[in-house]
Amino acid sequence: MNDRSAGSSRPERLGVALVTGAASGIGRELSRQFARNGHDVIAVDLNEAGLATLERDLASEPGIVVATVALDLTDPDTPARIADRVAETGRVVDTLVNNAGVPVYGPFAETDWADERAMIRLNVEALTSLTDHFLEGMCERSRGRILNVSSMAGIVPTPTAAVYGATKAYVRSFSLALAEELAGEGITVTALCPGETDTAFMRRGGMERSAVAHGDLLDPELVARAGYEGAMAGKRIVVPGRRDRLRYHLSRLLPRRLAAKVTRRLWSGSQ
Repeated sequence: MNDRSAGSSRPERLGVALVTGAASGIGRELSRQFARNGHDVIAVDLNEAGLATLERDLASEPGIVVATVALDLTDPDTPARIADRVAETGRVVDTLVNNAGVPVYGPFAETDWADERAMIRLNVEALTSLTDHFLEGMCERSRGRILNVSSMAGIVPTPTAAVYGATKAYVRSFSLALAEELAGEGITVTALCPGETDTAFMRRGGMERSAVAHGDLLDPELVARAGYEGAMAGKRIVVPGRRDRLRYHLSRLLPRRLAAKVTRRLWSGSQ
């Protein structure tokens, strides 16, 4: 863990963004977007070396890295420990970015339940618990933003990544419901739903075997910029890229069974 003094002479702060999965991929680029636009950042990731590199890389940005927190979000006690670390900084979280997530690829009958369970704990439980920990303060202050990273895989059933897609469907549904609950309270909730993106994510959980890992991948900076701008504008759903916006709208129009078949062909490469 690392701490930075909040007492340096700087332009007026835009608030603190807490970003999970901040050391790489979309989370790294989201951290950069927030810092570049004048928000201070609390960066959370299991990869301590990656967090140190992130802090060095963001040193010249208008926003500073207030603290880095290297903890495992699959541990149920971690969200409370993160909340304690935030309290130690003397700052409050104005924007919560629930980005951390992992995939498990393969037919459900063949994947390992331990891997699926760890994914559910990270993609669903940790996200929900962190939201629970920081939403109370936002409600007390009548201001705040929550940016949850979902996926195009959560729009329709995703054969060969059934549980992963289900976790991302949860994130999208939870985000939309929470946004409606908080309408008029000064708090916005945004679900970022990117398509397949060129990050190390595509080489985890067996994803390197999927057809999408070798297809036309989105630039993580483009995804992060769309997510940041969407959250700042209070949008409820953000789908980066013209191609994926078309996929998003088409998938909502197709019958579920047909949409699942199309997704299976896309992910598995089968004809």
